[in-house]
Amino acid sequence: MGHIELISHIAAPAERCFDLSRDIGLHQQSMHSSKEIAVAGVTAGLIGPNEFVTWEARHFGIHWRMTSRITAFDRPRLFVDESNEGPFASFRHEHRFESRDITTTMRDIVDFRLPFGLIGRLADLLVATPYLRRLLRLRNLLIRSMAEGSSGAAGELG
Repeated sequence: MGHIELISHIAAPAERCFDLSRDIGLHQQSMHSSKEIAVAGVTAGLIGPNEFVTWEARHFGIHWRMTSRITAFDRPRLFVDESNEGPFASFRHEHRFESRDITTTMRDIVDFRLPFGLIGRLADLLVATPYLRRLLRLRNLLIRSMAEGSSGAAGELG
């Protein structure tokens, strides 16, 4: 099983970081290189409790769809998205936010498993984990940039 923990420190309130993290437009913007777009469910604005989004993208030259549902939601501290539909046998992304003074610590905890037994486990370790870590870092850099430098409201990111 693949496991990623990533911590980002952002000079902005937790509420802003939380909302930017669940903004469909921001996610699409951060994944522009794979042309990832929302095609079903919540396709714009902020995704919320028990809602889902289906993403369509091209990674490693393969066209795929993945549906994620928000399974836990406690604004502005935590939300979790999970998927069992798409390229992963299982995928769980926990988004945690903790404010201290004027800084928010954003913690991403991702656990996933590719299908295909031993081959899938090797791919988790050698390919998927570094690739997903890079995608998360790019997404978090955009969240930090928007949270610290933009006065536009979440949901208006396009």
